[in-house]
Amino acid sequence: MSFLRIRSRNLGVGILLGALVGCGGGGGSSEGPKAPGKGTASAPVPEDVSKDAQAKFNAAVDSFVEHDKANDWSDANCAGVAKLFEDAAAEQKGRFAQATFNAGLAFQRCNDDAKARAKFEQALREDPKFHHARAQLALYQFKADSNEDAAIGAMQQAVTDAQFQNVPALVNLAMFQMMRDSAAGQQDCKDDMECAKKNLQRALAIDDAFMSAFNQLALYYFQLAKKRAGVVKSSAKGSRGRQVVTHASVGKKADQQQLELAALVCSQAIRKNANYAPIHNTAGLIQNELGQVNGAVGEFATAAKLDPKFFEAQMNFAAVNLGFRGFEQAQAAYTRALAMRPNDYDAHLGMALALRGPITGTEPDYDQRVLAVQGELDAAKKLDPNRPDAFYNEGILTQEFKAKGSLDKEKQKGLLRQSQQIFQQFIDKASGKPEYDGAVKRSRERIEDIDGTLKFMDLGADDQKSAEPAKK
Repeated sequence: MSFLRIRSRNLGVGILLGALVGCGGGGGSSEGPKAPGKGTASAPVPEDVSKDAQAKFNAAVDSFVEHDKANDWSDANCAGVAKLFEDAAAEQKGRFAQATFNAGLAFQRCNDDAKARAKFEQALREDPKFHHARAQLALYQFKADSNEDAAIGAMQQAVTDAQFQNVPALVNLAMFQMMRDSAAGQQDCKDDMECAKKNLQRALAIDDAFMSAFNQLALYYFQLAKKRAGVVKSSAKGSRGRQVVTHASVGKKADQQQLELAALVCSQAIRKNANYAPIHNTAGLIQNELGQVNGAVGEFATAAKLDPKFFEAQMNFAAVNLGFRGFEQAQAAYTRALAMRPNDYDAHLGMALALRGPITGTEPDYDQRVLAVQGELDAAKKLDPNRPDAFYNEGILTQEFKAKGSLDKEKQKGLLRQSQQIFQQFIDKASGKPEYDGAVKRSRERIEDIDGTLKFMDLGADDQKSAEPAKK
Protein backbone atom coordinates (compact mmCIF):
# COMPACT_ATOMS: atom_id res chain seq x y z
CA MET A 1 0.00 0.00 0.00
CA SER A 2 1.75 3.14 -1.17
CA PHE A 3 -0.81 5.93 -0.67
CA LEU A 4 0.60 7.74 -3.71
CA ARG A 5 -1.66 10.22 -5.43
CA ILE A 6 -2.16 10.71 -9.12
CA ARG A 7 -2.42 14.43 -9.75
CA SER A 8 -4.03 16.69 -12.28
CA ARG A 9 -3.40 20.39 -12.64
CA ASN A 10 -6.32 22.69 -13.29
CA LEU A 11 -6.11 26.12 -14.82
CA GLY A 12 -5.39 29.23 -12.85
CA VAL A 13 -4.89 28.38 -9.21
CA GLY A 14 -1.50 26.75 -9.53
CA ILE A 15 -0.40 28.88 -12.47
CA LEU A 16 -2.05 32.24 -11.84
CA LEU A 17 -1.32 33.44 -15.36
CA GLY A 18 -3.59 35.87 -17.12
CA ALA A 19 -3.77 36.87 -20.76
CA LEU A 20 -2.22 40.08 -22.01
CA VAL A 21 -5.03 42.47 -22.90
CA GLY A 22 -5.18 45.25 -25.43
CA CYS A 23 -6.75 48.64 -25.01
CA GLY A 24 -10.41 48.41 -24.16
CA GLY A 25 -10.14 45.33 -21.96
CA GLY A 26 -12.11 43.08 -24.27
CA GLY A 27 -9.18 40.86 -24.92
CA GLY A 28 -9.06 37.53 -26.66
CA SER A 29 -7.82 34.29 -25.17
CA SER A 30 -5.50 32.65 -27.64
CA GLU A 31 -2.72 30.55 -26.19
CA GLY A 32 0.76 30.10 -27.59
CA PRO A 33 1.83 26.50 -27.97
CA LYS A 34 4.99 26.99 -25.93
CA ALA A 35 3.46 29.06 -23.17
CA PRO A 36 0.17 27.60 -21.84
CA GLY A 37 -1.93 30.27 -20.26
CA LYS A 38 0.09 33.11 -21.72
CA GLY A 39 -1.69 34.94 -24.49
CA THR A 40 -1.89 38.12 -26.46
CA ALA A 41 -5.00 39.98 -27.39
CA SER A 42 -6.18 43.22 -28.86
CA ALA A 43 -9.33 45.24 -28.62
CA PRO A 44 -10.66 48.56 -29.93
CA VAL A 45 -8.76 51.54 -28.58
CA PRO A 46 -10.84 53.59 -26.13
CA GLU A 47 -11.61 57.01 -27.52
CA ASP A 48 -10.05 58.80 -24.55
CA VAL A 49 -6.58 57.22 -24.88
CA SER A 50 -4.11 59.73 -26.24
CA LYS A 51 -1.86 58.93 -29.18
CA ASP A 52 1.25 59.15 -27.00
CA ALA A 53 -0.23 56.78 -24.39
CA GLN A 54 -1.28 54.40 -27.16
CA ALA A 55 2.22 54.43 -28.69
CA LYS A 56 3.84 53.66 -25.33
CA PHE A 57 1.27 50.94 -24.68
CA ASN A 58 1.95 49.31 -28.07
CA ALA A 59 5.70 49.36 -27.43
CA ALA A 60 5.13 47.73 -24.04
CA VAL A 61 2.97 45.02 -25.61
CA ASP A 62 5.66 44.29 -28.21
CA SER A 63 8.28 43.97 -25.49
CA PHE A 64 6.03 41.70 -23.43
CA VAL A 65 5.37 39.40 -26.39
CA GLU A 66 9.06 39.19 -27.27
CA HIS A 67 9.98 38.14 -23.75
CA ASP A 68 7.19 35.57 -23.79
CA LYS A 69 8.46 34.11 -27.06
CA ALA A 70 12.03 33.97 -25.79
CA ASN A 71 10.94 32.83 -22.31
CA ASP A 72 13.55 35.11 -20.75
CA TRP A 73 11.59 36.57 -17.87
CA SER A 74 14.33 37.61 -15.46
CA ASP A 75 13.47 39.90 -12.54
CA ALA A 76 15.03 42.79 -14.43
CA ASN A 77 13.00 42.06 -17.57
CA CYS A 78 9.77 41.79 -15.60
CA ALA A 79 10.41 45.12 -13.91
CA GLY A 80 11.41 46.70 -17.22
CA VAL A 81 8.30 45.61 -19.08
CA ALA A 82 6.11 46.63 -16.14
CA LYS A 83 7.75 50.07 -16.24
CA LEU A 84 6.85 50.43 -19.93
CA PHE A 85 3.19 49.81 -19.12
CA GLU A 86 3.37 52.13 -16.12
CA ASP A 87 4.76 54.87 -18.39
CA ALA A 88 1.81 54.36 -20.74
CA ALA A 89 -0.58 54.68 -17.79
CA ALA A 90 1.20 57.80 -16.57
CA GLU A 91 0.81 59.35 -20.03
CA GLN A 92 -2.92 58.78 -19.60
CA LYS A 93 -2.86 60.50 -16.18
CA GLY A 94 -2.88 57.18 -14.28
CA ARG A 95 -6.31 55.99 -15.44
CA PHE A 96 -5.37 53.36 -17.98
CA ALA A 97 -6.62 50.07 -16.52
CA GLN A 98 -5.39 47.97 -19.43
CA ALA A 99 -1.83 49.21 -19.03
CA THR A 100 -1.91 48.85 -15.25
CA PHE A 101 -3.23 45.29 -15.55
CA ASN A 102 -0.53 44.31 -18.02
CA ALA A 103 2.12 45.72 -15.69
CA GLY A 104 0.74 43.27 -13.14
CA LEU A 105 1.09 40.45 -15.64
CA ALA A 106 4.73 41.36 -16.18
CA PHE A 107 5.40 41.01 -12.45
CA GLN A 108 3.40 37.79 -12.45
CA ARG A 109 5.69 36.26 -15.07
CA CYS A 110 8.47 36.42 -12.44
CA ASN A 111 6.19 35.10 -9.67
CA ASP A 112 6.26 38.46 -7.90
CA ASP A 113 2.73 37.97 -6.64
CA ALA A 114 2.74 40.92 -4.24
CA LYS A 115 3.50 43.48 -6.95
CA ALA A 116 1.23 41.73 -9.47
CA ARG A 117 -1.70 41.71 -7.09
CA ALA A 118 -1.15 45.37 -6.23
CA LYS A 119 -1.34 46.26 -9.94
CA PHE A 120 -4.52 44.22 -10.43
CA GLU A 121 -6.12 45.97 -7.46
CA GLN A 122 -5.08 49.33 -8.91
CA ALA A 123 -6.54 48.40 -12.31
CA LEU A 124 -9.85 47.51 -10.68
CA ARG A 125 -9.90 50.85 -8.85
CA GLU A 126 -9.29 52.62 -12.15
CA ASP A 127 -12.13 50.67 -13.77
CA PRO A 128 -14.48 48.73 -11.44
CA LYS A 129 -15.80 46.79 -14.46
CA PHE A 130 -12.36 45.64 -15.56
CA HIS A 131 -13.13 41.92 -15.40
CA HIS A 132 -9.62 40.68 -16.21
CA ALA A 133 -8.29 42.19 -12.97
CA ARG A 134 -11.24 40.93 -10.93
CA ALA A 135 -10.68 37.38 -12.22
CA GLN A 136 -6.98 37.43 -11.33
CA LEU A 137 -7.72 38.81 -7.86
CA ALA A 138 -10.25 36.01 -7.31
CA LEU A 139 -7.48 33.49 -8.02
CA TYR A 140 -5.09 35.18 -5.62
CA GLN A 141 -7.73 35.34 -2.91
CA PHE A 142 -8.50 31.66 -3.28
CA LYS A 143 -4.81 30.88 -3.05
CA ALA A 144 -4.82 32.68 0.30
CA ASP A 145 -8.02 31.34 1.88
CA SER A 146 -9.26 28.32 -0.16
CA ASN A 147 -12.80 29.73 0.08
CA GLU A 148 -14.62 28.18 -2.87
CA ASP A 149 -17.86 30.12 -2.31
CA ALA A 150 -16.04 33.46 -2.34
CA ALA A 151 -14.00 32.45 -5.39
CA ILE A 152 -17.12 31.45 -7.30
CA GLY A 153 -18.85 34.71 -6.37
CA ALA A 154 -15.93 36.86 -7.48
CA MET A 155 -15.33 34.91 -10.67
CA GLN A 156 -19.04 34.99 -11.51
CA GLN A 157 -18.95 38.77 -11.14
CA ALA A 158 -15.98 38.92 -13.53
CA VAL A 159 -17.86 36.76 -16.04
CA THR A 160 -20.95 38.93 -15.73
CA ASP A 161 -18.96 42.17 -16.11
CA ALA A 162 -17.41 40.68 -19.26
CA GLN A 163 -20.88 39.80 -20.56
CA PHE A 164 -19.74 36.15 -20.69
CA GLN A 165 -16.93 37.00 -23.13
CA ASN A 166 -13.92 36.50 -20.82
CA VAL A 167 -12.85 32.98 -21.76
CA PRO A 168 -10.24 32.39 -19.02
CA ALA A 169 -12.71 33.62 -16.38
CA LEU A 170 -15.35 31.20 -17.67
CA VAL A 171 -12.87 28.33 -17.42
CA ASN A 172 -11.72 29.34 -13.94
CA LEU A 173 -15.34 29.69 -12.81
CA ALA A 174 -15.99 26.16 -14.07
CA MET A 175 -12.90 24.94 -12.21
CA PHE A 176 -14.13 26.37 -8.91
CA GLN A 177 -17.61 24.98 -9.46
CA MET A 178 -16.11 21.53 -10.06
CA MET A 179 -14.06 21.86 -6.89
CA ARG A 180 -17.09 22.77 -4.79
CA ASP A 181 -19.32 20.21 -6.56
CA SER A 182 -22.40 21.18 -4.56
CA ALA A 183 -26.13 21.08 -5.30
CA ALA A 184 -26.13 24.87 -5.64
CA GLY A 185 -27.39 25.88 -9.05
CA GLN A 186 -28.25 28.95 -11.06
CA GLN A 187 -30.98 30.05 -13.40
CA ASP A 188 -29.93 27.79 -16.26
CA CYS A 189 -28.22 24.92 -14.39
CA LYS A 190 -29.28 22.72 -11.50
CA ASP A 191 -25.97 22.18 -9.68
CA ASP A 192 -22.27 23.06 -9.75
CA MET A 193 -21.29 20.32 -12.17
CA GLU A 194 -23.94 21.26 -14.70
CA CYS A 195 -23.03 24.95 -14.33
CA ALA A 196 -19.36 24.09 -14.87
CA LYS A 197 -20.15 22.21 -18.07
CA LYS A 198 -22.20 25.13 -19.40
CA ASN A 199 -19.40 27.59 -18.68
CA LEU A 200 -16.85 25.40 -20.43
CA GLN A 201 -19.14 25.10 -23.44
CA ARG A 202 -19.51 28.89 -23.49
CA ALA A 203 -15.75 29.29 -23.40
CA LEU A 204 -15.23 26.90 -26.31
CA ALA A 205 -18.03 28.52 -28.28
CA ILE A 206 -16.10 31.81 -28.10
CA ASP A 207 -12.66 30.30 -28.68
CA ASP A 208 -12.58 26.72 -29.91
CA ALA A 209 -8.78 26.69 -29.68
CA PHE A 210 -8.52 27.64 -26.01
CA MET A 211 -6.62 24.64 -24.69
CA SER A 212 -7.30 25.29 -21.01
CA ALA A 213 -11.03 24.96 -21.70
CA PHE A 214 -10.47 21.62 -23.43
CA ASN A 215 -8.34 20.46 -20.53
CA GLN A 216 -10.94 21.48 -17.97
CA LEU A 217 -13.72 19.81 -19.97
CA ALA A 218 -11.74 16.55 -20.04
CA LEU A 219 -11.25 16.87 -16.27
CA TYR A 220 -14.99 17.48 -15.95
CA TYR A 221 -15.82 14.13 -17.55
CA PHE A 222 -13.02 12.48 -15.58
CA GLN A 223 -14.42 13.81 -12.30
CA LEU A 224 -17.95 12.84 -13.29
CA ALA A 225 -16.76 9.31 -14.11
CA LYS A 226 -15.29 8.88 -10.64
CA LYS A 227 -18.26 10.50 -8.96
CA ARG A 228 -20.76 8.18 -10.62
CA ALA A 229 -18.68 5.19 -9.56
CA GLY A 230 -18.66 6.38 -5.96
CA VAL A 231 -14.91 6.86 -5.86
CA VAL A 232 -13.86 8.82 -2.79
CA LYS A 233 -12.97 12.39 -3.65
CA SER A 234 -10.06 13.98 -1.83
CA SER A 235 -10.92 17.09 0.14
CA ALA A 236 -7.43 17.76 1.49
CA LYS A 237 -7.02 21.42 2.26
CA GLY A 238 -4.32 22.97 0.18
CA SER A 239 -4.87 20.86 -2.93
CA ARG A 240 -5.31 24.14 -4.82
CA GLY A 241 -7.63 22.74 -7.42
CA ARG A 242 -5.77 19.53 -8.12
CA GLN A 243 -7.97 16.50 -8.30
CA VAL A 244 -6.32 13.50 -6.71
CA VAL A 245 -7.02 9.80 -6.94
CA THR A 246 -6.06 8.20 -3.65
CA HIS A 247 -5.65 4.60 -2.63
CA ALA A 248 -9.30 4.69 -1.51
CA SER A 249 -10.33 4.25 -5.12
CA VAL A 250 -8.46 0.97 -5.56
CA GLY A 251 -10.91 -1.65 -6.74
CA LYS A 252 -13.47 0.92 -7.85
CA LYS A 253 -13.64 1.54 -11.57
CA ALA A 254 -14.82 4.89 -12.81
CA ASP A 255 -17.79 5.10 -15.18
CA GLN A 256 -16.57 3.82 -18.55
CA GLN A 257 -18.78 6.04 -20.72
CA GLN A 258 -17.67 9.24 -19.01
CA LEU A 259 -14.03 8.16 -19.19
CA GLU A 260 -14.38 7.59 -22.92
CA LEU A 261 -15.89 11.07 -23.31
CA ALA A 262 -12.94 12.49 -21.39
CA ALA A 263 -10.53 10.60 -23.63
CA LEU A 264 -12.33 11.91 -26.71
CA VAL A 265 -11.99 15.52 -25.52
CA CYS A 266 -8.27 14.97 -24.96
CA SER A 267 -7.90 13.47 -28.42
CA GLN A 268 -9.65 16.44 -30.05
CA ALA A 269 -7.56 18.90 -28.06
CA ILE A 270 -4.26 17.22 -28.91
CA ARG A 271 -5.16 17.35 -32.59
CA LYS A 272 -5.59 21.11 -32.22
CA ASN A 273 -2.40 21.66 -30.23
CA ALA A 274 -0.11 18.73 -29.44
CA ASN A 275 2.33 21.00 -27.59
CA TYR A 276 0.05 21.89 -24.69
CA ALA A 277 1.48 19.96 -21.73
CA PRO A 278 -1.55 19.89 -19.36
CA ILE A 279 -3.77 18.05 -21.87
CA HIS A 280 -1.21 15.24 -22.03
CA ASN A 281 -1.18 15.02 -18.24
CA THR A 282 -4.97 14.78 -18.23
CA ALA A 283 -4.87 12.18 -21.01
CA GLY A 284 -2.48 10.20 -18.82
CA LEU A 285 -4.91 10.33 -15.90
CA ILE A 286 -7.66 8.97 -18.11
CA GLN A 287 -5.49 6.26 -19.68
CA ASN A 288 -4.41 5.17 -16.20
CA GLU A 289 -8.03 4.95 -15.04
CA LEU A 290 -8.90 2.93 -18.13
CA GLY A 291 -6.13 0.49 -17.25
CA GLN A 292 -3.98 1.47 -20.23
CA VAL A 293 -0.81 1.94 -18.20
CA ASN A 294 1.65 2.11 -21.08
CA GLY A 295 -0.40 4.86 -22.67
CA ALA A 296 -0.53 6.72 -19.35
CA VAL A 297 3.25 6.56 -18.95
CA GLY A 298 3.70 7.92 -22.45
CA GLU A 299 1.32 10.83 -21.87
CA PHE A 300 2.91 11.79 -18.55
CA ALA A 301 6.35 11.62 -20.15
CA THR A 302 5.19 13.85 -23.00
CA ALA A 303 3.73 16.39 -20.57
CA ALA A 304 6.97 16.49 -18.59
CA LYS A 305 9.05 16.85 -21.77
CA LEU A 306 6.92 19.70 -23.08
CA ASP A 307 7.04 21.48 -19.73
CA PRO A 308 10.06 20.42 -17.62
CA LYS A 309 8.66 22.45 -14.71
CA PHE A 310 5.33 20.59 -14.78
CA PHE A 311 5.44 19.18 -11.26
CA GLU A 312 2.30 17.05 -11.47
CA ALA A 313 3.45 15.37 -14.68
CA GLN A 314 6.73 14.37 -13.03
CA MET A 315 4.85 13.02 -10.01
CA ASN A 316 2.40 11.06 -12.13
CA PHE A 317 5.15 9.61 -14.32
CA ALA A 318 6.95 8.48 -11.17
CA ALA A 319 3.85 7.02 -9.50
CA VAL A 320 2.82 4.98 -12.54
CA ASN A 321 6.36 3.66 -12.98
CA LEU A 322 6.31 2.53 -9.36
CA GLY A 323 3.19 0.53 -10.17
CA PHE A 324 5.16 -1.82 -12.43
CA ARG A 325 8.47 -1.69 -10.54
CA GLY A 326 10.14 0.92 -12.70
CA PHE A 327 12.11 2.07 -9.68
CA GLU A 328 14.98 3.74 -11.52
CA GLN A 329 12.65 5.84 -13.67
CA ALA A 330 10.56 6.70 -10.62
CA GLN A 331 13.61 7.82 -8.64
CA ALA A 332 14.71 10.10 -11.48
CA ALA A 333 11.25 11.68 -11.75
CA TYR A 334 10.95 12.17 -7.99
CA THR A 335 14.39 13.78 -7.99
CA ARG A 336 13.18 16.29 -10.59
CA ALA A 337 9.96 16.87 -8.64
CA LEU A 338 11.80 17.49 -5.37
CA ALA A 339 14.10 19.95 -7.11
CA MET A 340 10.97 21.95 -7.92
CA ARG A 341 9.20 21.47 -4.58
CA PRO A 342 11.54 20.33 -1.82
CA ASN A 343 8.73 20.43 0.73
CA ASP A 344 6.17 18.25 -1.02
CA TYR A 345 4.97 15.39 1.19
CA ASP A 346 4.00 13.08 -1.66
CA ALA A 347 7.32 13.54 -3.42
CA HIS A 348 9.25 12.46 -0.33
CA LEU A 349 6.86 9.54 0.25
CA GLY A 350 7.19 8.45 -3.38
CA MET A 351 10.98 8.71 -3.25
CA ALA A 352 10.98 6.51 -0.15
CA LEU A 353 9.05 3.82 -2.01
CA ALA A 354 11.21 4.14 -5.12
CA LEU A 355 14.34 3.70 -3.00
CA ARG A 356 12.86 0.81 -1.01
CA GLY A 357 11.51 -1.13 -3.98
CA PRO A 358 14.77 -2.53 -5.43
CA ILE A 359 16.28 -3.52 -2.05
CA THR A 360 16.79 -7.30 -1.90
CA GLY A 361 18.76 -7.65 1.34
CA THR A 362 21.93 -8.82 -0.37
CA GLU A 363 23.39 -5.42 -1.18
CA PRO A 364 26.75 -4.53 0.41
CA ASP A 365 25.30 -1.09 1.22
CA TYR A 366 22.03 -2.53 2.56
CA ASP A 367 22.05 -0.46 5.77
CA GLN A 368 22.75 2.77 3.87
CA ARG A 369 19.86 2.07 1.49
CA VAL A 370 17.46 1.47 4.36
CA LEU A 371 18.73 4.63 6.05
CA ALA A 372 18.04 6.62 2.86
CA VAL A 373 14.44 5.35 2.81
CA GLN A 374 14.01 6.31 6.46
CA GLY A 375 15.35 9.79 5.67
CA GLU A 376 12.63 10.37 3.06
CA LEU A 377 9.92 9.12 5.44
CA ASP A 378 11.26 11.38 8.20
CA ALA A 379 11.11 14.34 5.81
CA ALA A 380 7.47 13.55 5.00
CA LYS A 381 6.53 13.19 8.68
CA LYS A 382 8.19 16.49 9.48
CA LEU A 383 6.16 18.22 6.76
CA ASP A 384 2.85 16.82 8.04
CA PRO A 385 3.06 14.94 11.38
CA ASN A 386 -0.67 14.22 11.35
CA ARG A 387 -0.86 12.55 7.96
CA PRO A 388 -0.89 8.74 8.39
CA ASP A 389 0.76 7.63 5.13
CA ALA A 390 4.43 7.82 6.10
CA PHE A 391 3.80 5.97 9.37
CA TYR A 392 2.32 2.97 7.56
CA ASN A 393 5.32 2.75 5.25
CA GLU A 394 7.73 3.28 8.14
CA GLY A 395 6.10 0.36 9.91
CA ILE A 396 6.74 -1.85 6.87
CA LEU A 397 10.32 -0.60 6.57
CA THR A 398 11.01 -1.37 10.22
CA GLN A 399 9.33 -4.80 10.20
CA GLU A 400 10.49 -6.12 6.85
CA PHE A 401 13.85 -4.42 6.32
CA LYS A 402 15.36 -3.12 9.54
CA ALA A 403 14.47 -6.13 11.70
CA LYS A 404 15.42 -8.66 9.04
CA GLY A 405 18.65 -6.84 8.36
CA SER A 406 19.89 -7.40 11.92
CA LEU A 407 21.60 -10.65 12.96
CA ASP A 408 21.25 -9.89 16.67
CA LYS A 409 18.15 -11.63 18.09
CA GLU A 410 17.44 -9.08 20.81
CA LYS A 411 17.87 -6.20 18.39
CA GLN A 412 15.49 -7.91 15.98
CA LYS A 413 12.90 -8.24 18.73
CA GLY A 414 13.33 -4.58 19.67
CA LEU A 415 12.83 -3.49 16.07
CA LEU A 416 9.74 -5.68 15.70
CA ARG A 417 8.21 -4.12 18.79
CA GLN A 418 9.11 -0.71 17.40
CA SER A 419 7.29 -1.56 14.17
CA GLN A 420 4.21 -2.50 16.20
CA GLN A 421 4.29 0.92 17.84
CA ILE A 422 4.61 2.62 14.46
CA PHE A 423 1.68 0.64 13.04
CA GLN A 424 -0.36 1.67 16.10
CA GLN A 425 0.57 5.31 15.46
CA PHE A 426 -0.70 4.87 11.91
CA ILE A 427 -3.97 3.37 13.19
CA ASP A 428 -4.45 6.25 15.63
CA LYS A 429 -3.81 8.89 12.95
CA ALA A 430 -6.00 7.11 10.39
CA SER A 431 -8.92 6.65 12.76
CA GLY A 432 -12.18 8.03 11.37
CA LYS A 433 -10.81 8.35 7.82
CA PRO A 434 -12.61 5.79 5.62
CA GLU A 435 -10.00 6.00 2.85
CA TYR A 436 -7.52 4.28 5.19
CA ASP A 437 -9.82 1.47 6.36
CA GLY A 438 -8.08 -1.23 4.33
CA ALA A 439 -4.63 -0.23 5.55
CA VAL A 440 -5.86 -0.04 9.15
CA LYS A 441 -7.10 -3.64 8.87
CA ARG A 442 -3.76 -4.77 7.47
CA SER A 443 -1.88 -2.88 10.18
CA ARG A 444 -3.81 -4.69 12.89
CA GLU A 445 -3.04 -7.99 11.17
CA ARG A 446 0.65 -7.10 11.07
CA ILE A 447 0.65 -6.26 14.79
CA GLU A 448 -0.88 -9.68 15.53
CA ASP A 449 1.59 -11.43 13.23
CA ILE A 450 4.49 -9.72 14.98
CA ASP A 451 3.12 -10.90 18.35
CA GLY A 452 3.26 -14.44 17.02
CA THR A 453 6.77 -13.94 15.70
CA LEU A 454 8.00 -12.58 19.03
CA LYS A 455 6.51 -15.53 20.92
CA PHE A 456 8.15 -17.90 18.46
CA MET A 457 11.52 -16.18 18.92
CA ASP A 458 11.28 -16.66 22.69
CA LEU A 459 10.96 -20.45 22.35
CA GLY A 460 13.91 -22.76 22.67
CA ALA A 461 15.39 -24.46 19.61
CA ASP A 462 13.44 -27.71 20.12
CA ASP A 463 10.18 -25.87 20.78
CA GLN A 464 10.75 -23.70 17.68
CA LYS A 465 11.20 -26.81 15.58
CA SER A 466 7.95 -28.33 16.78
CA ALA A 467 6.11 -24.98 16.48
CA GLU A 468 7.38 -24.27 12.97
CA PRO A 469 4.39 -25.88 11.12
CA ALA A 470 1.93 -23.86 13.22
CA LYS A 471 3.91 -20.65 12.63
CA LYS A 472 3.79 -21.18 8.90
